[in-house]
Amino acid sequence: MELELAGARLRLLPQRAAFLPAEDLLLVADAHIGKAASFRRLGVPVPQGTTTETLDRLDALLEATGARRLAFLGDFLHSAHARAPATWAAVHGWRRRRAALELVLVRGNHDRHAGDPPPDWRLHCVDEPWRVGPWALVHHPAPVAGAYVLAGHLHPAVRLGGRGARAQDRLRLPCFHFGPAVGVLPAFGAFTGQHVVRPAPGDRVFVVHGDAVRALPVA
Repeated sequence: MELELAGARLRLLPQRAAFLPAEDLLLVADAHIGKAASFRRLGVPVPQGTTTETLDRLDALLEATGARRLAFLGDFLHSAHARAPATWAAVHGWRRRRAALELVLVRGNHDRHAGDPPPDWRLHCVDEPWRVGPWALVHHPAPVAGAYVLAGHLHPAVRLGGRGARAQDRLRLPCFHFGPAVGVLPAFGAFTGQHVVRPAPGDRVFVVHGDAVRALPVA
């Protein structure tokens, strides 16, 4: 799905990411690397392999788009507990394989608690907003004068099925949510929650379902 905002093109990808063709820049929000490891350290039983799954999906996106730059819109690392040896080794190995890729992290709230990644990952860390062409790339969705904002943080989703549908028949699906001045990307991480959004009249919502991105009518 491709649309135009702020006079520029933005491509929405079913892997819950976006691509700016003019900037050769892939955008990912809320990767939450190491979230499962953080939960296990606190004694919560959660699935293994979520970091590997997240990195594999990044590889697929980079191959599909040919992007030479990748920006994380905040919450790259989940917490200081994300620095588990297996998690660190997986990301370090991925970075070695993607040595030519330019990486930027727009710091989010989780990043401030987790701390910046190690220098040998060569992940350039900046505070929000990071201005790129007509865009303001941020973590927290708030307007920025003179730019259209692309953000994360909210993990947006929509609930489909209607008021009359039984609870078990309703679907909750991740979505892209675009207002007049701010757009929010769905969470990219393999082990993240979702927050159901309530679009305002005139907003545009695009639902991710399987390998497709579809426009959702908004009253």
